[in-house]
Amino acid sequence: MFNTVKQRLGGSVTKMITGSAPIAGDVLDFLKVCFCCDICEGYGMTETSAGSCLTMEGDPMTGIVGGPLQNVKIRLRDIPEMGHLHTNPIPAGEVCFWGPSVTRGYFRNEEKTKETVTPDGWLFSGDVCCVFSNGAMKIIDRAKNIFKLSQGEYIAPEKLENVYIQHPMAAQVWIHGESTQDHVILFFVVDEVAAKAWSERTGKDVASLPGDQELIQKIVDEICALADANKFNALEKPKQLKLLLEPFSVENDLLTPTFKLKRNVAKTRFTADIDAMYAAPVLRPSKKK
Repeated sequence: MFNTVKQRLGGSVTKMITGSAPIAGDVLDFLKVCFCCDICEGYGMTETSAGSCLTMEGDPMTGIVGGPLQNVKIRLRDIPEMGHLHTNPIPAGEVCFWGPSVTRGYFRNEEKTKETVTPDGWLFSGDVCCVFSNGAMKIIDRAKNIFKLSQGEYIAPEKLENVYIQHPMAAQVWIHGESTQDHVILFFVVDEVAAKAWSERTGKDVASLPGDQELIQKIVDEICALADANKFNALEKPKQLKLLLEPFSVENDLLTPTFKLKRNVAKTRFTADIDAMYAAPVLRPSKKK
């Protein structure tokens, strides 16, 4: 049935490999069917000389990165604060690499080397995975506050948040991104005083603020202006915005005692909103007249 599509590639392709960034499971399944061949997904780092894991030929699962290749050994490092433990029913933890292909350190950067590579040569990847009973690994989180979008570009959310919090109506902001999506989204906690001022100015009830599309578009325009002023690229500009009235706090378990956002908890708490935001059309700044 798909022979015509197969012939577009010459008709003799039996295997493809994808890497660099995660690929959505439905896209991977679609490509396997269209091209009538195995598509293996790889995983690795620059620090491990690229490819270090690969799915097995014929594996029907998608969303996994297979197991380790011959150039590395892998172990998991527990991250109790995020609930990722090797003792979980499905073991989870930060991926650590060891082997002849793993870097010994960073050039003229002893501090970064000590932070990332142990004295006996184990490299902390910053990626969190779970390991299934058949040995297949699945990347599920980041141990560090950096994530990768589907294009393979890394996003440092704290850098963006430190700028977007400058918006006059912002009390707190949270930039979130998914490795299977091509843009970031913004959760924007509105300052209580600013919310009351908006209510008095517009004659609308404060409770209606999160759904006010005119205000959402205005904030999007102003956030994008902040991004332009700080020379952020297009991927660093949020394409969806969620206004919140309830602040992140220690009491609602969204902040640590030192007032840092618990990103993993927030992701779980706002899963439905995240899914809805990614399903909705992207928001773009208004065209200048």
